[in-house]
Amino acid sequence: MIEPHGGKLINRIASEEEKKEWMKKAKELKSITVPYFDLSELENIATGLFSPLEGFMNKDDYNSVLDNMRLKNGIVWSIPIVLSVKKEIADDLKVSEDILIKSEEDGKDYAILHLEDKYPRRKEEEAKKVYKTNEYKHPGVKFLYEQGEIALGGKITLLNRINHENFIEYRFDPVDTRRIFSEKGWKTIVAFQTRNPIHRAHEYLQKTALEIVDGLFINPLVGKTQEEDIPSEVRMYSYEVILDKYYPKNRVLLGVFPVNMRYAGPKEAVFHAICRKNYGCSHIIIGRDHAGVGDYYGTYEAQEIFDQFKPEEIGIIPLKFEHAFYCKVCENMATSKTCPHGKEDHVFLSGTKVREMLSRGERPPKEFTRPEVADILMKYYQEKNNDKK
Repeated sequence: MIEPHGGKLINRIASEEEKKEWMKKAKELKSITVPYFDLSELENIATGLFSPLEGFMNKDDYNSVLDNMRLKNGIVWSIPIVLSVKKEIADDLKVSEDILIKSEEDGKDYAILHLEDKYPRRKEEEAKKVYKTNEYKHPGVKFLYEQGEIALGGKITLLNRINHENFIEYRFDPVDTRRIFSEKGWKTIVAFQTRNPIHRAHEYLQKTALEIVDGLFINPLVGKTQEEDIPSEVRMYSYEVILDKYYPKNRVLLGVFPVNMRYAGPKEAVFHAICRKNYGCSHIIIGRDHAGVGDYYGTYEAQEIFDQFKPEEIGIIPLKFEHAFYCKVCENMATSKTCPHGKEDHVFLSGTKVREMLSRGERPPKEFTRPEVADILMKYYQEKNNDKK
């Protein structure tokens, strides 16, 4: 099976004995409270999903990622993973201290930050280098500007997991997926990233990829997304229904991706690939405008970014797909690589257009989505519109 990024799967989860020792010291430690976004980042570092990171980035790694898309040691990494606080909070913390991290929501103790560094974030520059814009209307930029101005760097020790209330049966740590893939006898696994309900183009890409690998890992993102995105519960239900009827059960695993959406396009495509490599996937599907939003990125820019690296530097293989559509002449899904007919015979429907149709009470056509999924989406939008009345 493919090695984790950096060669080692990180584990920063405290043993029961370590946890007891830290809890004895907890009252003596300075503490900070953080929102759910940061708690999920903590958990993803601790479980090894963000390997080789062992904590939040120090200044050298942060600068290197912004300037070179690499950690200071040269390992490819494309997105800053930082813990930000307001200056007045940072001023009270000293480098080399152990800081207790608590939940902003319920005050529960979650982790220890072994503070190694504190430094100002280069927010304007970070926005341009990660998101290719500093426009506040970009959701990733907006979130960046709203965060604290000082970053805290250092390894972490996770004391408690988040008490997730949904998708329990679909939550797998990298150590779990690697075990499952091995038990199934899969040596090559293709990952599929999505933040939208499944539609026919997704199905086409997934099944085309499944022809050349042993298994398919469908990995819908269930972290923080935009308010207008369809809720994760609805998206997951659509996958459950479709997998039950249209996919070979012994060749597919469905598991949630507990990572916050950045909408960073190309940079996020590399980040997503690295995370799926840590899960044990050998391939990842990179389609049109992966992790994009608005018109900030070129249609296939998220595929082109992988050409900046030697294959062994990332390790996982990106499968680069053209924009899929339904051809009325071929009477099936296709891309420009496989269909000879003109655009007048092609049915292109973006997720945005379909959301507009649904909000008007219009049923998506069968060329876009399976009827079972259309039923789920129609019901969701009907209930949503009724709630507004």
